[in-house]
Amino acid sequence: MAKVKVTVIGKKCFPDLQEQYLADPKAGPCTLFEVGQEFVFDGHGFQTMNEGRFCMEAWDAISRYVYAALQGGSIMRGWTNDEKMMIACCNDGTRPVIFRIERIDEGEDGK
Repeated sequence: MAKVKVTVIGKKCFPDLQEQYLADPKAGPCTLFEVGQEFVFDGHGFQTMNEGRFCMEAWDAISRYVYAALQGGSIMRGWTNDEKMMIACCNDGTRPVIFRIERIDEGEDGK
């Protein structure tokens, strides 16, 4: 079975949109993730990742890609330069977090 590594590769913040639309107009960038943070998933932890260990909104946005990769499938054939990799972001429109999702096939991670 494949494993999946999710890496935080970027964080954006749109203060003008926060000022215009949020209850807290000074919310700032996401405080839950940091660039460089990594998460490794295998089939055992997939269903529990959204139970307090990962932001629910972010998990909702990327879980379909994580699941496909865990099953050994192509994440984005023809879209990215490596079909075992996907770039996706959470759906927070004023402070999105950008993730690299990578399928790691058995033996590729040195084990």
